[in-house]
Amino acid sequence: MRYVLIALSVLNLIGFGVASAQTAVKFSLDWKFEGPATPYFVALDKGYYKEEGLDVTIDTGKGSLEAIPRVTSGTYEFGFADINSLIKFRDKNPDIPLKGIMMVYNNPPFAIISLKSSGVMKPKDLEGRILGAPAPDGAYAQWKAFVSANGIAADKVTIENVGFPVREPMLAQGKVDAITGYSFSSFLNLKSKGVKPEDINVMLMSNYGLKLYGNTLIVNPAFAKANPKLVQGFVRATIKGWQDTIADPATYIPNLLKRNKIAREAVELERLQMSIRDNVVTAEVKANGLGAVDMKRLADSIEQVGLTYSYTNKPSASDVFTAEYLPAVDARKVP
Repeated sequence: MRYVLIALSVLNLIGFGVASAQTAVKFSLDWKFEGPATPYFVALDKGYYKEEGLDVTIDTGKGSLEAIPRVTSGTYEFGFADINSLIKFRDKNPDIPLKGIMMVYNNPPFAIISLKSSGVMKPKDLEGRILGAPAPDGAYAQWKAFVSANGIAADKVTIENVGFPVREPMLAQGKVDAITGYSFSSFLNLKSKGVKPEDINVMLMSNYGLKLYGNTLIVNPAFAKANPKLVQGFVRATIKGWQDTIADPATYIPNLLKRNKIAREAVELERLQMSIRDNVVTAEVKANGLGAVDMKRLADSIEQVGLTYSYTNKPSASDVFTAEYLPAVDARKVP
């Protein structure tokens, strides 16, 4: 009996050692803990990261331009960043092999938002109108490509540089005819100002000629080289978190809310549902599974980025994205 107890004790110690042998990694989001961040907390709370040997810490961010240097510096092993910002980064830093490893926003949330009462319902309607656009806005950065794709006479559109806090209020007050912004954020901001949903017109740039992708997971190149299996595990766990969330957003929004005590459930659930509908679960994703890209489309998007940015060392599609860490298609299907 004594030997059995000793054996059991040894097994327990071995089991404890395995369970505690977690590699600590930090993951930088691009923004605050809002609805679209829910899947990462689902993966954390349901133990998906732990099953892959990862002890993951998730932090807020202040935009893709912060997530990229956080990851390249090694302060964070993983990040969530706009691939169009990554394309520009690789152009400026061709010797740093930073790549996307899982495409999350198959379509970016870049949009032109207007009120139906203004009569701005399609791109050409912007001619002769005032467009409110914060200079550093990610959606406004695509303006020249949007103009080119839709045959807009740019000289007939008055661009007014407005601050982020006053962008939606100015539209609601009729001081501008349309604004640039992220679809789900501007839509919900307008609702909070008392604008009826049926009065809001959202033109997703991806529906009007832009082939751009949106946000992707990125990984520190040195960490990836030394720990390819852990990177595969991080991607695999994240996909599971997204699959669960897509299947039942309302059930999992509390996983987000307990990290953001001032968030309103209805608002963040709607923000999450909009991102799933417009940005994550596209026809391409339904056909090819979560996380992948069409390399021809990505190459075309690099050319479109060049309409608003002058390349010095233009990267190729394979310079900015790799599918080597993605699981098989069957494990990436949309629920």
